[in-house]
This record gives sequence, structure tokens and C-alpha cells, in this order.
Amino acid sequence: MSDRAGAAVERSMAVRIEPQDDHVWLESSEDFVNTPYVQEIANRALTYLDVGYAVHFAGPPGTGKTTLALHVAALRRRPVTLVHGDEEFGTSDLVGNDAGYKKSTLVDNFIHTVLKTEEEMKTMWVDNRLTTACRTGDTLVYDEFNRSRPEANNVLLSILSENVLNLPRLRVSGDGYLEVHPDFRAIFTSNPEEYAGVHKAQDALMDRLITIHLDDYDQATETAIAGSKGCLEPADAAVIVGIVREMRAITPGNAWPTIRASIAIAKVLSHIGGRSPLAEPHLSRVCKDVLWPGTVRSRQTDRAPALQQLDEIIAKHAGRR
Repeated sequence: MSDRAGAAVERSMAVRIEPQDDHVWLESSEDFVNTPYVQEIANRALTYLDVGYAVHFAGPPGTGKTTLALHVAALRRRPVTLVHGDEEFGTSDLVGNDAGYKKSTLVDNFIHTVLKTEEEMKTMWVDNRLTTACRTGDTLVYDEFNRSRPEANNVLLSILSENVLNLPRLRVSGDGYLEVHPDFRAIFTSNPEEYAGVHKAQDALMDRLITIHLDDYDQATETAIAGSKGCLEPADAAVIVGIVREMRAITPGNAWPTIRASIAIAKVLSHIGGRSPLAEPHLSRVCKDVLWPGTVRSRQTDRAPALQQLDEIIAKHAGRR
């Protein structure tokens, strides 16, 4: 062996890269409708979060889960990290992943008769949103978390029970475990399991959450929201909400039409304007267009009676103005 053939040493390690801030600061909107119903739910959620538990808003669409989650997060006055559940999610989409490699070579020829070469291979790891939230003490809002596959959410178990985030791919560099910031809190929302694209959440995760079940808003809150979003007088908003709520009561399952229908009708009629935004024929036309999916679901022979019933509901509530 030649004395010029020095030893070649190769080392491998992982380097953790902290991304730029991926969180936001939320402030309560000026047009947020904070009725006693909403305030009572928000106060309960804040109490659970203050004690250290994760909160889970569960209920059908249109019950204000996401809006309430963001409102409660804003009340905590901490930065917020928002994640939306996705069927394609894996654990790496939450905690982070390798982002490539960096190889460096050091050639030492200080002694001209000896050549020493040292190579170092570094895995470039980039944190994702969950890791960043745990590190900086954000409020995590995980919207529709059960649209993600259960195995992707397993990483949450140690976070919510032991306050430790397990990062096994970083153990070589000594960063295999991250102690969760004491201000970190999590708010989850979910749709019922029977809805399309929704997975059954694992029992171990549900056991770590305090679930607040949300149903339809009470009539006063729904009227206040429709009036605020549509810039309508309370009396006009009450007519719209009365029509929507009666349709909801006679619809199988009582989950449709949601408050989104009230808001849509209110916005369109407000845009039409005039001294009486709810004047005929605008009221009937807009209500039928927005509420038409309910009659489309009926059999062809049942649609005419369904539309006649809708006409009767509209006339009844419009006559109360």
C-alpha cells in the first residue's frame, strides 16, 4: 500500500432544518356573531384547553365547527397552525420528511506524502406543520381530521398524552424526541363517520379528546348570523331562517338545508336590494333555487308536491312580516 493512500472516512448524519414560520395570528372578526349559544360553547372549549386537554368539535356540516374552532383559537391569543384532513396524508405530511441530501468532501494534504479524504453525507430534514406547532407552542386547528387515514394520525397519541413528539428518523442526530411546548394545544373538527370520505377515528385518539357535539344553531343565533352575513334587518333575516328551518324539519335526517342556505338566500336578496329585499317574486325564486336540491332528491313523481309544499312554506313565513 502506498504511503500516499491515506484513510478515507465516510460519516452519515441527519440535519434538521427549521422552516420559515408557517403559522398565523387570528383575530376575531368584527362581524362574528357572538350570541349566548356561541359564547357558552366557546367558554367550555377554552376551559378544557386551559386545563390541558385537546378539544374536538363534532357534528354534521353547517353546524359551525370550523368557525368555532378558529374563534376559540383566536381567543387563546397564541399563533395558530391550520391543518386540513386529507385522504392522501401520511405521517410525514404532519411531522416532516427528508428533503434531499448534502455530501461534503474534505481533502487533507497538509503533509504532501499523505492524502487523507473524509466524506460526510447529511440527510436534510424539514419539519412540517405539526412539528413546528409543537416546537413553538401554537394552537393546532386540525380541520376534519378524520378525512386523514387513522395511521397518519397515530403520531398525535404521544403528543396528547406524554407531551412528546416521536421523530424516529432523527434519532441518529439526537433529535429523535421533541418535548412539546407547554403552550401547545389542539382543536379538532370532524364530520360524522357515515359521510363520504370520512374514516373511523381510532379509539386511542378519541380517548385523548374532549368532544363537544354540535347540532344546528338555535333560531336566534341562526337569524343573527344570516342577518349579519347578508346585511339584512332582523325581521327579514327571521323570515329566511324560518323558511330554511321548516324545510330542515321536514327533510329526512334533518341535516339539510344547513345554515349555509340561510346565508346564501340572505346575501342574494340583500344584493338585489330595494326598499323590500324580500319582495316577491325575488323571495320565491331565490328560495327555490337555493333549496332546490331537496326536491331533486325526491322521485320525479314527488317533485311537484315537494315544490308546492315549499311554496306554501314561503308564503306562510313571508306573510308574517
